[in-house]
Amino acid sequence: MLKGNALIGQSGGPTSVINSSLAGVIESAISSSFIDNVYGMHYGIEGFMQEWIYDLGKQPKKVIEGLRKTPSSALGSSRHKVQDKDLPLILDVLKKYNIRYFFLIGGNDTMDTIHRVEAYCKAEKYELTGIGIPKTVDNDLFGTDHTPGFASAARSNIFNVMQGGILARDMQKVDKFVIYQTIGRDAGWLAAATALAARSPEDAPHLIYAPEFDFSREKFLVDVGKCIKANGWVSIVCGEGLKYADGTPVSAATTKDKFNNIEFGAMGGSSVGLNLHRIIADEFGFRGEFQITESLIMADFVRASAVDLEEAYKCGVEAVRLAGAGETGVMVSINRISNNPYQIEFGKVPLREVAVHAKPMAKEFFNAEGNNVSPLFIEYMKPLAGELPEFVTLEKIFATKH
Repeated sequence: MLKGNALIGQSGGPTSVINSSLAGVIESAISSSFIDNVYGMHYGIEGFMQEWIYDLGKQPKKVIEGLRKTPSSALGSSRHKVQDKDLPLILDVLKKYNIRYFFLIGGNDTMDTIHRVEAYCKAEKYELTGIGIPKTVDNDLFGTDHTPGFASAARSNIFNVMQGGILARDMQKVDKFVIYQTIGRDAGWLAAATALAARSPEDAPHLIYAPEFDFSREKFLVDVGKCIKANGWVSIVCGEGLKYADGTPVSAATTKDKFNNIEFGAMGGSSVGLNLHRIIADEFGFRGEFQITESLIMADFVRASAVDLEEAYKCGVEAVRLAGAGETGVMVSINRISNNPYQIEFGKVPLREVAVHAKPMAKEFFNAEGNNVSPLFIEYMKPLAGELPEFVTLEKIFATKH
């Protein structure tokens, strides 16, 4: 078996559980028979090219164990898009540190980075094993039932909408509507997850709008009007990536990142939540609120999902196992066996497939109107979100006629 050193990196946005995956890789790599030293990229591939490298094998045991209870990206992250001109330098540093096992934790763009680096090394006759470990709160990675990081961010959203909904319900004589905007550029998984906040039709959220459907101003206003007539108020959840039928972002955002993705949270841009607020206020004259948490849900460890934390760690362990079994050019995947009882198994998917595909929500996960989820999605989401609090509502027992 090929022996050498291992390199681990974290890329893209953080999550509440990405460090749990990191701990899984480190602990498994240290105890393996084929890895000598375990190194970490400080600030991803961008830092690696400058030889900003941690010696993870020398970290105190309590620190490695503590990673499983620490949010964000402990190694430091990067969104550097690898250029062809970067590849010779990356290979030189790999050779210098005798790195033969290359692990990256991240999303689509990260998997593309591993795929390109591994392919370049192969072409240059340098033997390198490359394994991807899935991570993204958006849950849009191809080839896996769900992605570590998603369940915890979803749980954070659920709590926000649940508690914000109670506030809005009780303040409906002041504010007739509340809009909650969540991240999710191309897929509505995080927005859809908030449906679990509702225990009854009267509970928030009443309407959920995801990027999988073209947004219609006219239909939106009809939906809002119906909900206010039925409940006296309305709770709306929207994904940041909503677009009109012609492709124009509802947010009116135009700034793009290095991967040519629209940055909906960029300074100076507008937002979906604010624009939907304006649409309702202009049409009905109502006062209302809009709430935008942006990246806060990505590192909300207090509300982290227990299932998410455990699966993230096991994904790291599985990555090292695959490397030891001679696998390369693959990402660890999670395959769901059943919802109730909840059972999964780990698998693998070629990096080249993950790098070029995204996974939007299936149409079957939405209702016929495209403004909320279906029972099928609720069953999918329940085991990931975990137990939720039970809030009470005063019974309508009045001292006088009402």
